[in-house]
Amino acid sequence: MTGTTTEKKTGPYSTHSVDNQPPPFEDVNLFATDAALRDAVNREGAGQAARRINAFGLVAGSAEAFALGRLANAHPPVLETHDAQGRRRDEVLYHPAYHQLMATSFSEELNRSVWMHLSAPHAAPPAGVHVMRAAAFYMAAQMETGHCCPVTMTSAAVPSLMLEPRLAEIWLPKILSRTYDPQFGPIGEKASATIGMGMTEKQGGTDVRAGTTVASPVDGGGPGGEYVLVGHKWFMSAPMSDAFLVLAQAPGGLTCFLLPRFLPDDTVNAIRFQRLKSKLGNRSNASSEVEFWGAHAWAIGAEGQGVQAIIEMVTHTRLDCAVASSGLMRLSLAHAIHHAEHRMVFGKSLISQPVMQQVLADLALDVEAATALSFRLARSFDRADDPSAAAWRRLMTPVTKYWTCKIAPGFVAEAMECLGGNGYVEESPLARIYREVPVNSIWEGSGNVMALDVLRVLQREPDVAGQVVDELADAAGEDALLRAGVERLQAILHEPRMLDFRARELVEGLALVASATILRVHAPAAIADAFIATRLGGLSRQTYGVGLDRADTRAILVRASPNRQ
Repeated sequence: MTGTTTEKKTGPYSTHSVDNQPPPFEDVNLFATDAALRDAVNREGAGQAARRINAFGLVAGSAEAFALGRLANAHPPVLETHDAQGRRRDEVLYHPAYHQLMATSFSEELNRSVWMHLSAPHAAPPAGVHVMRAAAFYMAAQMETGHCCPVTMTSAAVPSLMLEPRLAEIWLPKILSRTYDPQFGPIGEKASATIGMGMTEKQGGTDVRAGTTVASPVDGGGPGGEYVLVGHKWFMSAPMSDAFLVLAQAPGGLTCFLLPRFLPDDTVNAIRFQRLKSKLGNRSNASSEVEFWGAHAWAIGAEGQGVQAIIEMVTHTRLDCAVASSGLMRLSLAHAIHHAEHRMVFGKSLISQPVMQQVLADLALDVEAATALSFRLARSFDRADDPSAAAWRRLMTPVTKYWTCKIAPGFVAEAMECLGGNGYVEESPLARIYREVPVNSIWEGSGNVMALDVLRVLQREPDVAGQVVDELADAAGEDALLRAGVERLQAILHEPRMLDFRARELVEGLALVASATILRVHAPAAIADAFIATRLGGLSRQTYGVGLDRADTRAILVRASPNRQ
């Protein structure tokens, strides 16, 4: 994509020509034009899937896909609680564009790819399958983010469902389907299933153990047994899912349940939607307030073990939050660079202005780091049987989710500013992305929850943190700034009485040092040198574009440009 879009004057009343405007950023291969993503896929073990990932890059970056994303958000879902005669319906209606996006992601197997080995006895997952899926999810989020919510929850629910073989036997074949089926009907009549999740209540929020929803056993209850639920959930996204994993108070304590929309006799379960949330962003995806009026559900795991049963689902969704945030930062950067490469200001191209180069290069460094860190985390999911990978997964899941999701809102704001007024209007995707990105730092645990999770690891599994920090120390090599960063982490860890007060400092430090070590070993020197100098060099920074006066900004931007790959 070169040149600018020009519209000549025509007709007797034409007032001006439209020129010095960039061409639309569409019909772009989101994989082929993203060097950081390509490198991460090859480095972290999914290089054998590059051809498939490349094909999806064309789909996700097409003009049609971006148009579907605009439509799905311009026409948000609508709740119909009753029909014309006053009978309960409790259905949410979506724009056709939303269903097309869902079908696209199902076709790419984002709902099932990491679990397909479960359909064959004694089969092992393919090498690098989590990294392969992460690459596709990274691009699906750029295509449109709201629909990714039910996609990620459906995939993430599988480990919890596998705890109850009788339930898995019914539901797993539908979850592992590649055919998206949006109809509202009994599971036996559907080609596929989507799974949602409901944990948050009005009085508890993050404190899920404070939930008041009551689960009463039917015929004794127990693992896999039937219960009747009475209570509510304050946030339950993707309400047209075929079933939900929810937490409720059974006689033995907080328990995880599978709550289907339809009962075994094909009647509708007593799940009553009260209203849909009016959200800042994520508008294509419905989030509901719901009450359970004697709804039937089946226990996953023993009573009192609800958090343990659902935590693996939460862990997988946190990975997807980090990957999606990285993808949205990449798309924002691509739009900013694309604009700057096609825009003339004061007689010079915008991309040639030193101050703009500094800002764009600085943004590119965070995309490189977030992508590297997220895909390193995905690799640890692929190698969970390896003790060092398991340690990385346990500690660095909350760290990666914290940092990538936390920096994204400010990042997108800066990228939007690069487009000026063109970035601030609704015709620009930057406006939607700006509203979208904060949700990932809230969903599946806010920043403080991630920090507390890291402290929990230190308290309960101290060897895990030691393994990760030792790995970072080895990777730092002779780099003085990297070694100093590792030493700061070690100093914080050696003052356990102060950890509650330095939790965020520790988590951010882990993210920065881990990202920097990956970049030092694997990224071009211009990237690694600039990231380490600006993020670990002690420079006081409040905004982008500061401290890169000695960086090779041209090399950084050539690598980051979506038009020069």
